[in-house]
Amino acid sequence: MSGLPEFFQIRQRFERREIENPAEETARQLDALRLGASAGVRPGQSVAITAGSRGIANIAAITQATVRHFQRLGLMPFVVPAMGSHGGATAEGQIALLEKYGITEESLGCPIRSSMQTVVLGSLRIDERLEIPIHFDRFASEADHVFLINRVKPHTRFAGPIESGLLKMLMIGLGKEEGASLYHRAVADDRFSVVVRQTADSLLSRLSVLGGLGIVENAFDRTAILRAGGPDELAAIDTELLIEAKRLLPRLPFEEIDLLLIDRIGKNISGTGLDTNVVGRKFDDHKAVRGETPVVRCIGVLGLTPETGGNANGIGIAEFCKTSVLREMNVEETRINAITANHVSAAMLPLDYPTEREIIEATSRTLGRIPIEELKILWITDTLHLETLRCSRSFLPEAKQLAAWGRIEIL
Repeated sequence: MSGLPEFFQIRQRFERREIENPAEETARQLDALRLGASAGVRPGQSVAITAGSRGIANIAAITQATVRHFQRLGLMPFVVPAMGSHGGATAEGQIALLEKYGITEESLGCPIRSSMQTVVLGSLRIDERLEIPIHFDRFASEADHVFLINRVKPHTRFAGPIESGLLKMLMIGLGKEEGASLYHRAVADDRFSVVVRQTADSLLSRLSVLGGLGIVENAFDRTAILRAGGPDELAAIDTELLIEAKRLLPRLPFEEIDLLLIDRIGKNISGTGLDTNVVGRKFDDHKAVRGETPVVRCIGVLGLTPETGGNANGIGIAEFCKTSVLREMNVEETRINAITANHVSAAMLPLDYPTEREIIEATSRTLGRIPIEELKILWITDTLHLETLRCSRSFLPEAKQLAAWGRIEIL
């Protein structure tokens, strides 16, 4: 593109562990649970199966295989959107989100029951002064059983032995907008793992949760691990698969970056639109904290994914964006999501410019007027797809060293 620094491409080398047939592996995992009369399962009973708002690879096939498994047991499965406030915090919006992932009543062969209504199942004491009600999806609460499906991966804000996974789906996804908002306001960063365990224990004591299926993806956004377990195994699945998810998480190859240009952000990419674990901003929206890498001085967002439906949550983590992003953005949906997550800054607007060139010039001025040709600029598609990257010429010495170590290939 005219006026931009000279770029070259690299290809990163990541582990390619992958399940060839996720539907077959799902069936195998669920068969191993041996659900039957001993688990309180009887033909004719209903089971609510969760479906979230994330862009999980093969999620339609995995959900379909789960539905078929329970149908073979003689149960009456239905799918419940378990996504907090996403989809504009409406029942219709959440069904529309599932449709984008190929999850429909026709493809599943069972009903989808979507509602933002909740019931209160007890309460959770956060500290000596604060006690909050535990909200739970109304349709799921009326089912004879509940079964959880979710990807396990590092949370974009919270750190601990349990982050984003099955128990978070039980607590926040099925808590709908009201529950998700309460939890996010009440839980401090260092308390997330503790509170999610406490909430899960309370819900498990009141509901018949048959178990869950944890999913881990590789760096190429493909299904790497599927693991099912009963209700007593959910915490262990979350903990153990989180270790694997962190190991397989795609990374940026360089530790210091002046400007990271991102072609697209969206809720199907990450809860915050861009994965803060990848860009080094998990604990502060605009800088890496001590010991956190990479150090990215400026981020420029160039577009939104079609799947996000205008939800630009996470745009506030960027310093710059193209003006066209603001036209694509659904302001109301973005604000609802950010407020529900108690992450208001994630919806704040960065400085916008019509072109990439102007974003690069602005970055140069913020960094002491470093000449554009000397800026370390990394250009990626999104934070899920990091195999092939564009790098400005200032990265060439580092790239050659990484290539010598066998970590990347210069194209």
